Amino acid sequence: MTDSADRGTAARDEADWDIASGVGLTALAAAACRAVETLREPPLVRDPYAGSFVQAARAPAPMPVTPQQADGDQTFPWPAFAGYVGVRSRFFDQLLMTAAADGLRQVVILAAGLDTRAFRLDWPPGVTAYEVDAPRVLGFKDQVLAGAGARPRCARRAVLADLRGRWTPALLSAGFDPAAPVAWLAEGLLPYLSDAEKDHLLAGVQELSAPGSRLAIEHLSGGMDSMRRYAAFTEAPRLNDVDFDVTALWAHEEAADPVPWLAQRGWSVDVDPIADVAAAYGRPLPAILPQSMLSTVMITARLT
Repeated sequence: MTDSADRGTAARDEADWDIASGVGLTALAAAACRAVETLREPPLVRDPYAGSFVQAARAPAPMPVTPQQADGDQTFPWPAFAGYVGVRSRFFDQLLMTAAADGLRQVVILAAGLDTRAFRLDWPPGVTAYEVDAPRVLGFKDQVLAGAGARPRCARRAVLADLRGRWTPALLSAGFDPAAPVAWLAEGLLPYLSDAEKDHLLAGVQELSAPGSRLAIEHLSGGMDSMRRYAAFTEAPRLNDVDFDVTALWAHEEAADPVPWLAQRGWSVDVDPIADVAAAYGRPLPAILPQSMLSTVMITARLT
């Protein structure tokens, strides 16, 4: 029997995770949150495919796809997490739509997971969305979307790569043009990367960004301590008789702030606390969420 740290190391070292294990399972949980939020009235995000992912996957524990299921689950505070995911999804949706309206025709979604923006957003002509993630996660997504009859609303290219390794050659091979500006998105990604891995990721972004490029990052500025202490993360697996420790997937370092890194390299940076974003949407975040999430900031940057 290995301890949680050993399991976490193994999970972080294995890039070819599937949708029902490791980081893939967190992508499935985010899809469940989007499915729940889609059926709220009014919804912050509309993702007609999110519920199909949850229903098609063989998750080790039940996940909701409706507000009723979320409200009735006594093992995990799904409604609060669905609200958080709804807020961040809407914020990043608006940023990407603004970038496309301003003429950017390349979008790169880092650690895309079960992201369906290529299918659910109203893209202008000429946009290409590149989705970077592990092969089995993207393969599962393609299978479910094909079964649902989904059609992308822009050119869409899957990029099979581990963002902790040499991922930029795979993006270039998929047709990415480093001479043209790009909108990058790093949503729900940084907590799983060590500080060195964050630097490596941002260095790749810097290398491939032409002037005028934009970058959006979700950053848990308060660190991960309150996430690791959050009772729901430790109790939910036990109550569902599941041997899964999500806290072991997170990097065990302090959350390095990307803002100075970007500012030193020519990016003009803005920072929006997610609490302010949620309040502006009329959906304040519930206090039941861990402090790490309540103190999240949404970083947006432009390469001048």
